[in-house]
Amino acid sequence: MSSVARPGGKIRPLEELAEVLGSLRDEGKSVVQCHGVFDLLHFGHIRHFESARRFGDVLVVTVTPDRFVHKGPGRPVFNERLRAESIAALECVDFVAINAWPTATEAIALLRPGVYCKGSDYADRESDITRGIQAEEDAVRKVGGRIEFTADITFSSSELLNQYYGVYPEEARRFLEEFKTRHSPEDVIGRLNGLRDMRVLVIGEAIIDEYHYCQPMGKSPKETIVATRYLREEAFAGGALACANHVAGFCNEVHLVTSVGERDSREDFIRQHVKPNVTPVFFRRPGASTIIKRRYIWEPFLVKMFEIVFMDDSDIPPALEDQVVDHLTSELARYDLVIAVDYGHGFLSPRVVTTLCEGSQFLAVNTQANSANLGYNLITKYPRADYVCIDEPEMRLAMHDRWSPVSELADKVKGLLGARAVAVTRGHLGSLTAGEDGTQFEVPVFSREIVDRVGAGDAYLSLTAPCVAAATPMDEVGVIGNAVGALAVRIVGNRSSVEPVPLYKFLTALLK
Repeated sequence: MSSVARPGGKIRPLEELAEVLGSLRDEGKSVVQCHGVFDLLHFGHIRHFESARRFGDVLVVTVTPDRFVHKGPGRPVFNERLRAESIAALECVDFVAINAWPTATEAIALLRPGVYCKGSDYADRESDITRGIQAEEDAVRKVGGRIEFTADITFSSSELLNQYYGVYPEEARRFLEEFKTRHSPEDVIGRLNGLRDMRVLVIGEAIIDEYHYCQPMGKSPKETIVATRYLREEAFAGGALACANHVAGFCNEVHLVTSVGERDSREDFIRQHVKPNVTPVFFRRPGASTIIKRRYIWEPFLVKMFEIVFMDDSDIPPALEDQVVDHLTSELARYDLVIAVDYGHGFLSPRVVTTLCEGSQFLAVNTQANSANLGYNLITKYPRADYVCIDEPEMRLAMHDRWSPVSELADKVKGLLGARAVAVTRGHLGSLTAGEDGTQFEVPVFSREIVDRVGAGDAYLSLTAPCVAAATPMDEVGVIGNAVGALAVRIVGNRSSVEPVPLYKFLTALLK
């Protein structure tokens, strides 16, 4: 153990460590801080710590906690306590603390290091996808310190974990090894960053997803029902609202055309739950409420027990249809991309569909089959689309074909609608993408960790549609879509969107 260590061991709570470091500074000791995930401690980390130690008398390492590690499903491989203990075992490290925040800036303000050290791979600010290094440098300067970059041998924890620890399913590992021969993470992330200036319109029903959490109590002795105890509830912006929020993380200007109810519109809730760069236009359905899908959930396992839906799913009245058509006719030409997310609840009526098909510069379409419209809301209701994104059962329903290979049906859909591209999502089998040149790619899933499937398909559509409109290679589209899906199924309902930084970190980890 280093000579500066105090009784109580190397691993300390942050507040306690701040006091210890204050005493050491009073004794004239200078403090150096390193920070990171350190999911797999390797030679590069050890050399980094040894180099950092030379900048001062006391070396402190703060570790990102499990809940803030955004490298995708399966990460971190080693929990925060194991990671902290491994670092504390190194002679050159004096103290270790598990951080309490997503970034190091708060820990820097609390611990007040004289030097904050990062590896040489962080010296290039342009390659920092999180833009965190600048914030960390600002934080250390505020406490009178400086940032230094160690120059020594480097390794990638993600690359080593991908190669030796089986983080991803075997079929995914094989696919990614081949994919990496054609595309780098910098290429993929660069194309996603290039979507910023795209003007996007999302059109579809506003849906409020309510989760009512319950505890089953057992069968009623007098009725043939299972009684449940109410615990709590929460509501999410679902449907086209969720799609607009996903897109808005990657495109600066997003407009939303949606329907709400004339009564119980939930407009205040909607405005509070769409991102600031989403501009909504509401069309009010006479005599109806905004669509609410209320699910009753057994909370510990997120088991959905049953659902109640509040909606009028007939086609919108002619007068309202005229208003929607007039608005679209005057506005569609302004957008680089129109995403029609069609839940089959009446807002996207035949005339609205025709207007979208005739007036959109680039039209991406998803039609969804659900308990209210099974067999009626098919992709074939659209005479034309540039990009079709549907799941395999929806495609089979539309093609009236249960057994033909997915690849053949994707080509049929593409030809029928004159589409440039088709993506078929297949659950645990991943997805298939088909491009304009006829090339197809079968992309496996990158994780089988599932918290909640609700909204995953919308997330896949929302992020791949701008990519296809920007002529992103279709193998990349599949990888981006499956990465988005892997992140989305770990989100309860539509509690949050898939955001750029976690996605970029996941893609970087995948492609190391």
